[in-house]
Amino acid sequence: MLKKLLFIISAPFFFSIYLNGQVREAPKREFRGVWVATVANIDWPSKPGLSTETQQMELIRLLDEHKRSGINAIMFQIRPAADAFYARGREQWSRFLTGKQGLAPQPFYDPLDFAIQEAHKRGMELHGWVNPYRATTDLLTRSTHLNHITREKPEWFFTYDGKKHFNPGIPEVRNYITDVIMDVVKNYDIDGIHFDDYFYPYPVANKPLPDRETYYKYGSRSFNSIEDWRRHNVDTLIKTLNAVIHKEKKYVKFGISPFGIWRNRAADPEGSVSSGLQGYSALYADARKWVQEGWVDYINPQVYFPFYYRAAPYEKLVDWWSNNAYGKHVYIGQGAYRAMESREGWRERNQIPRQIRYLRQNNRVQGSVFFSSKSLTNNLAGVQDSLRADFYHYPALQPAMLWLDAIIPNPPKLLKSTIQNKCVYLNWQVPEKAKDGDTAYGFVIYRFTEVEEIRFDRPQNIIKISFDAKNTTFLDEAVIPRINYRYVVTSIDRLKNESEPSNLIRVTIPN
Repeated sequence: MLKKLLFIISAPFFFSIYLNGQVREAPKREFRGVWVATVANIDWPSKPGLSTETQQMELIRLLDEHKRSGINAIMFQIRPAADAFYARGREQWSRFLTGKQGLAPQPFYDPLDFAIQEAHKRGMELHGWVNPYRATTDLLTRSTHLNHITREKPEWFFTYDGKKHFNPGIPEVRNYITDVIMDVVKNYDIDGIHFDDYFYPYPVANKPLPDRETYYKYGSRSFNSIEDWRRHNVDTLIKTLNAVIHKEKKYVKFGISPFGIWRNRAADPEGSVSSGLQGYSALYADARKWVQEGWVDYINPQVYFPFYYRAAPYEKLVDWWSNNAYGKHVYIGQGAYRAMESREGWRERNQIPRQIRYLRQNNRVQGSVFFSSKSLTNNLAGVQDSLRADFYHYPALQPAMLWLDAIIPNPPKLLKSTIQNKCVYLNWQVPEKAKDGDTAYGFVIYRFTEVEEIRFDRPQNIIKISFDAKNTTFLDEAVIPRINYRYVVTSIDRLKNESEPSNLIRVTIPN
C-alpha cells in the first residue's frame, strides 16, 4: 500500500502531497516569473515605432496570456542599453520603443507606468529589468542620440565585441548607474529591481578586455590581480544598490539572474559538479558572495540546461544553488526558448515539465522564471499548456520575504454577502493598520464548499488575488444553485505577508 505523507510549512505556506516521493500538488506560494525582453524587440513591442494604442494593446494581450498561464511576476526590461522604456529618468527613450533613440512615444504615455498598472490589475508583480553595463548594441552612430551618455562621457566606456560597455572600474560609472536605477525606484511603483547575467561582457577568444589602464589607475595598489579588481567593482555596485534601494523603499526587492554556473568544483571545492563557463571568472560575477553577504533578496540563476548534461547538469546546478541560498530566495531560470531544440536532452519534449517537478521537490527553491515571454505564448513544446492544465492551474501568492517584513497585516472586517442574479456579491471593510504602520495592499478571497475542510494552505480554494486595497467587493459568478458555500477574505501587505482570516460567511444559491 502506498503511503501518503502530508506536511505543512508556515510562512510561507506550502502544501504538498507526496506519493512515492513525487510532488502531486502545487504550492500556495511560488514565484512564477517570465522575462519580457524589449532589446531588439524580442518580446515587446513587436517592432519599433508602433502607435501608442498598438503598443498598449500588445502589452495587454501579453499580460492576459500570462495571467491565464498562472504567471505572477513580470521581469520587464526597462533599460536594454543605457536607454529607457520610462519617462521619469535621465536617459534617452529607447529606439526599440519608438524607432529612434530619444524620441518619445506619440501620443505620449509612460510604458513603465502602464505596465505596472496592468500587471498589478492581474495580481502580478512587476520587476524592472535593468542591464547595468551594456551601453549600445552596435557601433553605429545613428543608433545613439546626440545626448546619449556614450557621447557625453566617452571616457567612461570601452568597446568590446561590437558594443560599447560601461567601464565598471571607474567610480563615476558606478555612481551614475546607481543614480539611474534610483530614478526608477523613487519615481515608479515597481515591486523589484532585476539584473540579468550581463556584467563584464562575455569573453571572446583572444580578445582581452581593454581596461588595464583603468586597473593601473584605480586598482593595482589594492588588488594583486585585475580579475579580483573586476569582481570588486561589480561587488561594490551590488552592495551599494542593495543599501540604497531598501533605504528608499523597504518593500522593493533586489534580485539578480546570474549565469547558471558560479564556479566548477575543479576550480573551487565550493563549486558545482559542472565543467562549463564560470560566471565568477568569465563575467567577474561572484554571485555566491552576493547571496552570502545578504546583498540580494533573490538569486535567479539561468539554468538553461537539460538533465544530466555533462558540462552543466540541470539537477546538479539546481541542488548547488539551493544549497548556497543562505536563507534568501532561489528562483530557477528556465530555458523555455530551448524547448524545441534538437540537441542533447532537449529532444525530450517533457524536459521543462520534468524540471519544474524536480525543483518543486526542493523546499529551498521558491519558483521559476521563464525566458522568454514569446517562448511561452508560442507554446513551445506545449510548455504553456502544461502550466495552464497542471503546474500553474491554481493561483499562487508570491513568496514572503521575512527579512524585509515579518509583520502580517490585520484581517478584513465585517465580511458580508448578498445574492445578485444567482451570483454571490461579497463586501468587507478595510482593516486597521498593522503594528508596523502598513495598511492592506490587497486581498485574497477563498471559497469552500460545505464538504471541504477549511484550510488556507491550499491554492485550489483561492478564487481571487487582488493588489487593490481600495476595492473591497467581489462578485462570484462561478457558483452553482443549491450548493452551500463558505467564504473568507484575508489581507496581504506589499511584501505578500498574509493576515489571519476575516469572519466566515455561509451562502447558498437558490434555484
